[in-house]
Amino acid sequence: MSKYWSKITAAIEPYVYGEQPKGRKYIKLNTNESPYSPSPKVLEAIKRAANSNLRLYPDPDCEELREIIANYYSINKNEVFIGNGSDEVLALSFLTFFNPGDTIIFPEISYSFYPVYAELYGINYINAKLEDDFSIQVSDFFRENGGIVIPNPNAPTGRYMDAEEIKRILEFNSHRVVIIDEAYIDFGGTSVVSLIKDYPNLLVIQTLSKSRSLAGIRLGFAIGQEELINGLNRIKNSFNSYTIDRVAAAAGVEAIKDEKYFKECVSKIVSTREKVTAELRELGFNVVPSKANFIFASHALYNAGELFARLKEKGVLVRHFNKEKIDNYLRISIGSEEEMETFIEIVKEIMNELKNN
Repeated sequence: MSKYWSKITAAIEPYVYGEQPKGRKYIKLNTNESPYSPSPKVLEAIKRAANSNLRLYPDPDCEELREIIANYYSINKNEVFIGNGSDEVLALSFLTFFNPGDTIIFPEISYSFYPVYAELYGINYINAKLEDDFSIQVSDFFRENGGIVIPNPNAPTGRYMDAEEIKRILEFNSHRVVIIDEAYIDFGGTSVVSLIKDYPNLLVIQTLSKSRSLAGIRLGFAIGQEELINGLNRIKNSFNSYTIDRVAAAAGVEAIKDEKYFKECVSKIVSTREKVTAELRELGFNVVPSKANFIFASHALYNAGELFARLKEKGVLVRHFNKEKIDNYLRISIGSEEEMETFIEIVKEIMNELKNN
């Protein structure tokens, strides 16, 4: 701790990101990245954007990208906000819509950045309890609060909540903003973007990192009625008007436009996810039903922490959260077909080793 730090800096517990290995080559199944390259059209757009115009500031309003996203969802471009990854959009949303001292609600097992943002901005929070199968108890959101955040599908469990349940939450909390974090929605769920016309308190946040293979570019967006988007712009322009650079904006435009490539990659990931889920279940694993590009799995006979360590020794990185209720689970990102075949073989190898010990 430094004597120069503020009280907030000294007290905060930062988000812990997944290991980014340097040196040794791993099968990297720990950060929910896409195993597939961005669209070739995206790569061409990046090359074209890397020109002498980089001496100029980018468009602070991201006009073209907002228009492309608006057309994709059949909404108005003024209902779209662009940020430097959905993490930035979430951080700005907490500051825009939740008051210091108020108490917001999010699931007890969810994206671990939520409590970090809350603590950073002096916002209190309570956790909505989950059922034993990790499904969300909708009734836990039917109480007085200062706002709501729900990841759908949830992370790290992969559990999905249908639109009818989200409508019930929106209706009960009509005077509070309800944020639906749809980082993984493209892998089997249905977005609730269509609900924004009927629910002025709904903000939907998505990312291009996962299903559009652009984790390295950092692009996210929010969709909501203009009143919410105007609020986000007020906060964004109080921090940094130029959050999206020219190269990222060009990449985002082509990533949204190339629907064919996007669907091909998502289809391959979903197919591999279902295959790996079946194979792990055959090996005795409990695998939570997933609508994301990862699975959440545990085994009654083998400790998740030991499996995590042995997988790493054998060149496979997965994610282990040493937290109550999920400390015997592994979150496994879905890699390519070949990577996941290797992963299953290594799991079998480890299980044989543990049986013989």
